[in-house]
Amino acid sequence: MFVERLWRTIQCEEVYLWDEADGWQAKKSLGTYFDFYRNERAHQALGYRTPSEVYAER
Repeated sequence: MFVERLWRTIQCEEVYLWDEADGWQAKKSLGTYFDFYRNERAHQALGYRTPSEVYAER
């Protein structure tokens, strides 16, 4: 279930918004998005903290 939610988020916030010219550009774009997703995007299920903040608390 987590992977389905993650993929839906990626599709809505990244994949469907940009028309990538090739696979290399898509890979770079997704890498940038995952950095944002881990380090800057607050998640409701995590108490509006980032995954990096939650992981650092362990």
